[in-house]
Amino acid sequence: MITGKNYIGNTKSAKGNRTYQTFNPKLNLENEQLFTEATNLEIDEAVALASEAFKSFRTTPGLKKAAFLNAIADEILALDDTLITQYCTETGLPVGRAIGERGRTVGQLRAFAELVTEGSWVEASIDTAIPNRKPLPKSDIRKMLIPLGPVVVFGASNFPLAYSTAGGDTAAALAAGCPVIVKSHPMHAGTGELVAAAVVKAAEKTGMPNGVFSNINSSGIDIGKRLVQHPGVKAVGFTGSIRGGRALYDLAAQREEPIPVFAEMGSVNPVILLPKALENKGTDWAKIYAGSITVGTGQFCTNPGLLLGVKSKALDNFVKTLSTEILKLEPTCMLHPYIHNSFESNKQRATNQRGLEVVAKYDSEVAINHARQMVATVDGSIFLDNNTLHQEVFGPYSLVVQCENMEELIAIVSKLEGQLTGTVLSEGNEAANFTKLISTLQNRVGRIIYNGVPTGVEVCPSMVHGGPYPSSTDSRFTAVGVNSIKRWVRPFSYQDWPNELLPEALKNENPLGISRLVNNKQSKAKI
Repeated sequence: MITGKNYIGNTKSAKGNRTYQTFNPKLNLENEQLFTEATNLEIDEAVALASEAFKSFRTTPGLKKAAFLNAIADEILALDDTLITQYCTETGLPVGRAIGERGRTVGQLRAFAELVTEGSWVEASIDTAIPNRKPLPKSDIRKMLIPLGPVVVFGASNFPLAYSTAGGDTAAALAAGCPVIVKSHPMHAGTGELVAAAVVKAAEKTGMPNGVFSNINSSGIDIGKRLVQHPGVKAVGFTGSIRGGRALYDLAAQREEPIPVFAEMGSVNPVILLPKALENKGTDWAKIYAGSITVGTGQFCTNPGLLLGVKSKALDNFVKTLSTEILKLEPTCMLHPYIHNSFESNKQRATNQRGLEVVAKYDSEVAINHARQMVATVDGSIFLDNNTLHQEVFGPYSLVVQCENMEELIAIVSKLEGQLTGTVLSEGNEAANFTKLISTLQNRVGRIIYNGVPTGVEVCPSMVHGGPYPSSTDSRFTAVGVNSIKRWVRPFSYQDWPNELLPEALKNENPLGISRLVNNKQSKAKI
């Protein structure tokens, strides 16, 4: 049952007098449930509980953390149709998408459970002492990763499950040993409360300390700002707009004790259309990309918003086919009237730019809050000189840039802001003839795709979901996959520490049986 209250640790709380409602974009009306915004006192209580919980949770054995993470997954599944119905009511997204995202969320939790069960993720490194070394003796030095402390996670608008309350950021932080305070996204606060209840229930079942998880309601920005500025918070996870992510990043940097903000932000995900690929399979690629541009109503961070090619008859045909195919697809509902209005506004801003030509625009009547897809085109020289055209239009929109030659295309790629993905469409070994272009693209993105579409992010250890700024605030880390745990830890060394006082991962006996780097050789053996 949804109460509209905050979870301050294991306790439901509603001490404030400011309330708000979520919105059903398909029905174009507010949902009935009222949600109470957290007060400053409740924020302080949540952070205090998290700080106290960290004292014990930081050293919780991997098997116990795994039980907690698996219990969260079980409790989410136990919500069954209640969760799916609430998700659809607050987002306008179809049941199939809700079920798929729930599966991804559960899969992420179980993947982190496996990671901490095995245990080698702490990257234990041991350099044993050499007391007789000349001219100076060598100390015993041992290193491992340890958790940062309480983490604030901001729920994402476009992924109410996989990037929100118990999504990838939360799962990774809990796996690392960091208590989590979620700033629930106001567009799907009901979905967030249901999942928060599942997390709290799992925490109680598995004996986790009170305060290991809290869920904070807020419809504005003030509570988010206060959370980031709170001295008890040690790191922040965010998925959303460049403006929002950068604001949090700046706030964190201005603290007396600056803290890391790992924000995954905007991206236009450039796609390179190589000449032979256009000549031989341009029609096929156009049909595929019509689907990629519109999937999820274009509300994916990996939506292909920029298509780049050299002027040719084949590129002309590609544009014509893409324009035809994208108009065959029925428009779908966006997440919220605010997002729909922003999409229309950003489309208008783009089409008002000099030299841009709209080649496909869905003009038929659509249901309320449904997005009319659009494809536009522009010459490369104009694109180079107008940074407005470089910016993301969040929704089913893509811009085809027609370059005079490969040199101009390379120049454009080199001047793009940092992106999550870059894609190369190649025929056979064609890409081997464009090494400079590929190298330039690699310098601007976190993931490069060969003959595919950027939409769809596989959750696996080899995935990088991040990239140069502004696609993310730190390109050394991924927001997807088990390696995202590294955002919430720091390396820590013990020097000449007694064996019996060392953490289990660094003891001579290797009681955890994990793989460790011992005197520059990987080993599971005892020392």
